[in-house]
Amino acid sequence: MTEADGLLGDAAPGAADPSAAPGGLLDVLGVAAVVLNAEGRISLWSPQAEELFGYTAGEALGRSAIYLLIEEQHREQVTSLFAQVMAGCGAWAGVFPVRHKDGSTRLAEFRNMRLEDEHGHLYALGIASDRATLQRVERDLALSMRLVSQSPMGLAVMDTDLRYVLVNPALERINGLPAEQHLGRRVGEVLSFLDADATESAMRRVLADGVPRLNQFTTGRTAADPDTEHAWRVSFYRLEDASGQVIGLATSVVDVTEQLQAAAAAVRTRRRLALIADASARIGTSLDLEVTARELADIVVPEFADIVAVDVLDSVLGGTQPHDDGDTASFRALAVKTAYPTPAVRAADPVGELASYDATRLVTQSARSARPVLVSRVRESDLARIARDAEAATLLKEAGLHSYLAVPLIARGEVLGVLDLKRARNQQPFDHDDQVLAVELAARAAVSIDNARWYQRQRRAVLTLQRHLLPSEPAHRPGLEIAYRYQPAAATDEAGGDWFDVIPLPGEQTALVVGDVMGSGINAAATMGQLRIAARTLAALGLEPDAVLAQLDDIAVGLDGAMATCVFAVYDPHLLRCRMATAGHLPPVLTRPGHVPELLDLPTGAPLGVGGVPFETIEFHLGISDELVLYTDGLVETRDQDIDARLQALTDLLSNPRRPLEETCDLLLGALRHRDDHDDVALLIARTRHMQSGHEP
Repeated sequence: MTEADGLLGDAAPGAADPSAAPGGLLDVLGVAAVVLNAEGRISLWSPQAEELFGYTAGEALGRSAIYLLIEEQHREQVTSLFAQVMAGCGAWAGVFPVRHKDGSTRLAEFRNMRLEDEHGHLYALGIASDRATLQRVERDLALSMRLVSQSPMGLAVMDTDLRYVLVNPALERINGLPAEQHLGRRVGEVLSFLDADATESAMRRVLADGVPRLNQFTTGRTAADPDTEHAWRVSFYRLEDASGQVIGLATSVVDVTEQLQAAAAAVRTRRRLALIADASARIGTSLDLEVTARELADIVVPEFADIVAVDVLDSVLGGTQPHDDGDTASFRALAVKTAYPTPAVRAADPVGELASYDATRLVTQSARSARPVLVSRVRESDLARIARDAEAATLLKEAGLHSYLAVPLIARGEVLGVLDLKRARNQQPFDHDDQVLAVELAARAAVSIDNARWYQRQRRAVLTLQRHLLPSEPAHRPGLEIAYRYQPAAATDEAGGDWFDVIPLPGEQTALVVGDVMGSGINAAATMGQLRIAARTLAALGLEPDAVLAQLDDIAVGLDGAMATCVFAVYDPHLLRCRMATAGHLPPVLTRPGHVPELLDLPTGAPLGVGGVPFETIEFHLGISDELVLYTDGLVETRDQDIDARLQALTDLLSNPRRPLEETCDLLLGALRHRDDHDDVALLIARTRHMQSGHEP
């Protein structure tokens, strides 16, 4: 610890003039002055002496000091010491027991020296103080000095002109400057990173009003550690002497960088945990690749990155094994998002387009190595490895890209693609902790992307199988105009069981079939194919509808408990007669020109696969231009409406003025179906017409 010319630096630059008020140290010590003449009698007696020894001036003046103050056993020693001082042998200092007026004995510390007046008369000056008081002051001073010098807290004392007069070692270490470079200078002259005007203004307010300013927060870089941003809490409080006179300002400085970093780390940890929890809830809500990719992008922007791209290997999307020559990789961007408008968005690969990159590209390296690639601080030379071409590199530079992170999307041991992350406006570079978090997010998202990939693959397989099993183009039939539709369900596991068929029969008759296998997926599609083939075979035998259904019932029983509903109708265009039977199916709708559409009242029967239940054929007449509307329950059944209300909606739609059958199909599907419906639907509409002579078109 260093002081400048005394505790508060009277000789420091800007010190007060010689008439400044005295300090209070002597008052604290209670120094007494006593003058003895050559015979040892008391000639002068100060008020402090009266306070120290108990005798008034009147009681002490003119009396022998030895006999007044010294116990008998010490008088000879004191007389000898007095003689030495008076003989000019030097001053004497020491501690001696002194008798107080009250009869007690006290230790007093003396400083004695010889004085000589203008007449050559000799005197002895004694300066005394209570030893106990001196010891207390010495202890307090020593303790204070120890506390200041050994304190881990930076401490400084400044005079009333706000110049350093004392700096402890801790503050030297904090500021990276020795005490000598502080003393006599103002704060702004020593610590250039501070706002000196604001700091000195706060100090002057403390000097003026005496109200401490505690825990003022400030940050900066000092000579002690110029590469690291530090944070401190600084306090100012006024110093006063025993009489209340303002003598300066004390300041304490505590480096709170570690605490601040720990608090910031805790905040980051909470945010990361919240981000992971948010990702778990928001990613994978749909078995759609593009939606899942957008959900991932929405999670990381803007909380984690300024710019994000979700790039998936084209081989993954195509369902083929990747051709890995070690040099290139082909990607398709499924999602690109930015936190704000930026030229960087034009540098990203357009969503949906195929892009191939060689092994120098960081995204390729991440995919090939199945490891993250981190570039904490992007240099200009790095841009060529990040951007797809020179133009994109220029755009990224213009956008202020300064940190980059590529993380592979890995699910079930397979690399599906890469999560591409960039920071520009966010000034914090990606670090190891960010990499760990990005890997966790990518892992969670990759599972959802993989699920969506397999879902789409399975969906394509189911739809391919089902469309292969359905008639591609029903033949034109005599006396009938036919239109049909098939719409799969929104979900793969709910598609596959509905079918329709138009079967040519002898005598220009036509069988119309609509069925719905209970269950879904590939198994339902396969069962549907078997029942459809069986129905065509049985119809060709000329069996009545109820007999066909009975045979199909037996077949369904043999298919491991498969069950299905079905409506089977045979139309004879020469007799304008229709024979129909149903197996647990919803009633067809009959529309006649000039009449209200009606649901046919048919014996419903039991579904196919129940076994041993009889079916019944109903015969009815059809006029020219009458329409039969056959459908599966996916057209009318919903989870939130009563089936009777939905059937009424169907008949209401059919009561509108007649339109072409293709338009009628589109009308029914558009009005009754929703994009996310959970069941597939088969729709078949047949309108009777006049038989034409010769070849039927």
